[in-house]
Amino acid sequence: MSYKGYSARIDYDDEDGLFVGRIAGIRDGVGFHADTVEGLREAFHEAVEDYLETCVRVGKEPQRSFSGQMMFRVDPEVHRKAALAAELAGKSLNAWAEEVLEKAAEQ
Repeated sequence: MSYKGYSARIDYDDEDGLFVGRIAGIRDGVGFHADTVEGLREAFHEAVEDYLETCVRVGKEPQRSFSGQMMFRVDPEVHRKAALAAELAGKSLNAWAEEVLEKAAEQ
């Protein structure tokens, strides 16, 4: 579920019979819930609008998309294998890793 560049993480609470969501990718905890999919969509839109309005009201810049820079450590053997796979594919390690991460994120 996406709205105005924001995405939602949705879970189902069987005990309460509700769909429960959070705006994904931001540090602020913005949640919403509903008992139908259509109600959940409306609640998500309201949560995004409320988040944006609150940011304006308190003078805070709303969190947006990520910078595109990632730094993480991997085992040296994984690094070696990834660099080799990138070279064999005729790509830089960054281009190869971006492609692999994009495919993994779509699943």
